[in-house]
Amino acid sequence: MAYVATRGGEQAIEQAERLFRADLAPFDRSRVDEIRRAMPYLIDRIMGEASLYDPDLAALALAQTGGELYEATLLLRAWRTTQPRIAIAQPVLQDELLVQRRISAAFKDIPGGQILGPTLDYAHRILDTAVLEGAAHAPPPVDPAPRPAPQRQPSLADWERTEGLVASPAHSPVAPDDIPDLTRDPLLIPAPRAHRLQALARAETGGVLALGYSAMRGYGSAHPTVNELRLAEAEIRVAHPDGTVFSCGRARVSQAEVAAKGGDQIELGFAATFGWNEVKVIAAATLDLNSDGAAPGSATEEEFYLYHTESVEASGFCIHFKMPHYVTFQSALDAMRGASGEPAGEGADHKIGASL
Repeated sequence: MAYVATRGGEQAIEQAERLFRADLAPFDRSRVDEIRRAMPYLIDRIMGEASLYDPDLAALALAQTGGELYEATLLLRAWRTTQPRIAIAQPVLQDELLVQRRISAAFKDIPGGQILGPTLDYAHRILDTAVLEGAAHAPPPVDPAPRPAPQRQPSLADWERTEGLVASPAHSPVAPDDIPDLTRDPLLIPAPRAHRLQALARAETGGVLALGYSAMRGYGSAHPTVNELRLAEAEIRVAHPDGTVFSCGRARVSQAEVAAKGGDQIELGFAATFGWNEVKVIAAATLDLNSDGAAPGSATEEEFYLYHTESVEASGFCIHFKMPHYVTFQSALDAMRGASGEPAGEGADHKIGASL
């Protein structure tokens, strides 16, 4: 009801949308394909925050919104709600992932070995300005590995449990049918850990980084060390109605475990998401690690970070302040005038309205 004032401007609203789209110019499938090919990590980020794994649709959302990430995420989430739920995939086990990158900052030698994989961690950050002068950006090809590492790697946490470094899980794994579905059910606080990890999986990357970084700087109770970080592809296995289990494809996933000393054993925080997004899963795992016993109102309190990293709700609430709030703001002005004893005549209204 606060936005009734916009009803008189249908034509202006339509033209404003046309202006936005005119800046993007017409596009076709070739632009969508180029976005998907040229920006795979951005595609991964959008898919993770939208809870929808479809690189083509993510590229289309970016093309349609001009790269406005919040709008692209909203488009994908809205489209997902129109699609039927066909089946629930079987759990993805860590030691069954097809690993592309796997590192540990906690141990130099780990079962299976360190696999650097694709990364810019050790590269010089130099802008290739020669491209603007007509040169091609053509990095040297990758040399074939003399001894390729096995694609499937053991879980480091399982090895740590055999060494008595990490306690066994207090609870058995949650059955797939018992996992809460954030796309259909509201967020409840306190949240089961399965709910917490699901919310972090689709949380906004920048928000997770900001709050996770605050915990790393000392505003959390535990300082993280990367126990194990994985970039991998996961087989998506579903059961046919006749009982046959089959693979319907692969999805890129990121997983991170962070560790901190907790009494006589190591405490672990965990996070995973669609796509390859190392910053997000490390920061999210840090929040998971610091959740238990977090001070009320702190950045690592579950209620605080789960609500404030929900990208569509947060961006929508922020953006709604652009909508007309004439009535509520006028009441605030009237209260100000009443407090100062100033009459609220027509001249005062005109003067204040002109200054706005």
